[in-house]
Amino acid sequence: MKLNRLTPMLPVRSMPASVEFYQKFLGFEVENRMDINAIPARVAMLRRDELRIELFEVPNAATLPPGRRQPNTDPHTHGNKHVAFAVPHVDTFVKELQEKGADIALVGHMEFGSFVFVRDNAGNLIEFVQQPDMWS
Repeated sequence: MKLNRLTPMLPVRSMPASVEFYQKFLGFEVENRMDINAIPARVAMLRRDELRIELFEVPNAATLPPGRRQPNTDPHTHGNKHVAFAVPHVDTFVKELQEKGADIALVGHMEFGSFVFVRDNAGNLIEFVQQPDMWS
């Protein structure tokens, strides 16, 4: 069995605001929109090159608990944690995000590589990782 693409699904509070966030901060564009009446939910598939993200808005959904908004407390709750992308240089990327006004949750430099966690407009954590073996 061959698998070739992972498309993370992120719950959001406001589809228009979330689409704007992913366009402004990460350069994604809307590839497709749909409604799932059985839930009900609004869905937007976003794409940037070969990367895709599915945004999922459900009316009156419970908000993300505060502990899920922090990189160091999120792992204490079972379930999916966050989306992660590889970047060539974390420090350069952090500067770009700061210039755009991103909500930066944590920046770290470890033996295995560097990382930055950002919160999107719904509070979802997104990690960007710099590891030498990813770019060789």
